[in-house]
Amino acid sequence: MKPTRRNFLQSLGVGVAGLGVAPEASALQPPKVAKAAADEQILFVGDTIAIANTEYGKVRGFILRGIHQFLGIPYGADTSGKNRFMPPQKPAPWTDVRPALWWGNSAPQIMEKRYANPYAAFVDHWNYDDVSEDCLKLNVWTPALDTQKRPVVVWLHGGGFTNGNGIEQDGYHGENLTRLGNVVFCSLNHRLGPLGYTHLKAAGGHPASGNVGNLDMVAALEWVKNNIANFGGDPNNVTIIGQSGGGAKVTTLMNMPSAKGLFHKAVALSGSSLAGSNREYAEKLGMKVMEEAGLKPGEIDKLQQIPWRQYIDIANRAAEKMADEAKRMNIQRGGFSPVGDGATLADGPFFSDPSHFSANIPLLICSTFHEQSPSRTDAALETISLAEVKEKVKPRFGDKAGDIVDAYAKAFPKARPIEIWSLVVSNRKNAVAAADAKAAQQKAPVYVAWFGWQPPLFDGRMRAFHCDDICFWFYNTDLMLTHTGGGKRPRALSEKMARSFINFARTGNPNGGGLPTWKPYSSQNGETMVLDDTPVLMNDPDREARKALA
Repeated sequence: MKPTRRNFLQSLGVGVAGLGVAPEASALQPPKVAKAAADEQILFVGDTIAIANTEYGKVRGFILRGIHQFLGIPYGADTSGKNRFMPPQKPAPWTDVRPALWWGNSAPQIMEKRYANPYAAFVDHWNYDDVSEDCLKLNVWTPALDTQKRPVVVWLHGGGFTNGNGIEQDGYHGENLTRLGNVVFCSLNHRLGPLGYTHLKAAGGHPASGNVGNLDMVAALEWVKNNIANFGGDPNNVTIIGQSGGGAKVTTLMNMPSAKGLFHKAVALSGSSLAGSNREYAEKLGMKVMEEAGLKPGEIDKLQQIPWRQYIDIANRAAEKMADEAKRMNIQRGGFSPVGDGATLADGPFFSDPSHFSANIPLLICSTFHEQSPSRTDAALETISLAEVKEKVKPRFGDKAGDIVDAYAKAFPKARPIEIWSLVVSNRKNAVAAADAKAAQQKAPVYVAWFGWQPPLFDGRMRAFHCDDICFWFYNTDLMLTHTGGGKRPRALSEKMARSFINFARTGNPNGGGLPTWKPYSSQNGETMVLDDTPVLMNDPDREARKALA
């Protein structure tokens, strides 16, 4: 099936007339690269090249196509041993110039069979190197080591709070966005899963143990505040952006007292949280971990000495044994994630206080049309019937499944059953809830987008899938080829999205980047920028369908 070159909503029968549709984009040039003569050098690395100061010592990076790059800079100490389950410690200073030429270690996570699914490995083109508890490292891309004070973008990777790293996909790289927008781009690794979010307070551990993974991110932002001026960045103009689990990291950071003043704009892509995990559940889970490890409360030092891979298995078994308790407490998703402990993370609904520091931070929220595309690797599902779709979604929606499917079919009258299925399971309910909560603070604007661009890959069955928009925001569509196919079509939309994002990072307002006039979101109108070959601003195009989800 060949993707439509029109706006995806039009293909589904949703009218867009009179809504400020942008003109068709003309062919654009490839991302600007420092062009060299036939045999001229484009990579520079050496003893006196790309040396920057940090508060802990000097680092040496390299210059590639005119962009300075520094990889694997420590922002915290090794988190193993006595530092496990503890707030991050500062790294030890160094005297020699430290090479910053390669990525830092990925945080401990289960790596076995990571590449077992050839479709997933091909599409996301995962990048993993060493995995260890010495993982508090970050990367910096910058146009120059000067005093220009450029806007700073800090990327928080996806993978829930369990998997991933700062350069997991090629589309995470900051070179092209740095060049396009004259900004400084940072990405980072932090503790994940049980090593980042086991709440051991009730078991005699540190009171903040359930949030040390998030405290790592705060430490990275403190590093940015104290050091980024040495890399040509402005510590007073920092934007945090994350996707999927990274989007939830963004909204949790917006509700952590220790993060106040460390960032000034925020972007959540395909993910957000509106509350921390239940404190009572997290404390019981921490006690269950001790029990599963054969330890008594207070024996945290012994828990700190268990090899990290073994500890993850122990913690996961404890979470499995807590499944019934989680259901009893009406907790939909148990396991290890930031805890609403009332100290390091708010213990009530996020964005509920109009005087909270988060109220003054502009927020951009985006989700994709088809976060889940059921037929991507199964062509037979392309001919599924609407009745069969209702059966497919019944395990998730129960007795309401039929009504929900009918509501989406009515809202999108030209959509095929397989498209309805994808829209239903990829619904915008959580994204809109986050926008409504943030808009209610009435201090800073909220901008909402819905990404509908479909790549011409896998016979058109990928659709506008989870993660596909990242490389568009970062001007990497010709780098993340397995998400876009490359070429002028995705590049045309990417330039508009990337320039709009750069404007948002610079000023808190995305307008002027090539998209139609983007009005701030209001709960009344639901202003939503639909991102496709022909971008358009619409008023809550799926509102009637979403009502069935209530």
